[in-house]
Amino acid sequence: MKNKEKPEEKKMKGTALKPIMTEKAVMMIEKDNTLVFQAPMKVEKNDLKNEIESLFGVKIGKIRTLIRNNKKYVYVKLKGDVLAIDVATTLGLM
Repeated sequence: MKNKEKPEEKKMKGTALKPIMTEKAVMMIEKDNTLVFQAPMKVEKNDLKNEIESLFGVKIGKIRTLIRNNKKYVYVKLKGDVLAIDVATTLGLM
C-alpha cells in the first residue's frame, strides 16, 4: 500500500515551517495578502525569508513574528504581484 502525501507535505517537505489554517489566517490571506506559518523558535527572520522565497518563488514584502505559548508564528506579507491565495492553493490549504 502506497503512502499518499497531502499536497502541503509534498511542497513543504524538508522544511520546519508548518502552515496555519484558522479563520483568522484565512481572513488575512484574503484581505492582507499574508500567509501564516509556525516555525521553530531558533530560526531568524532572514533565514525564514530566504526559505520561503526559495520554496514558493515569491517576493516577500514584510515578515513579522509572534511568540506565544512557546510557539513562534510567522506572518509573511507578500508583495503585490503575487497573491497569497494562489500560494495557499498550491499548498492545498484552500
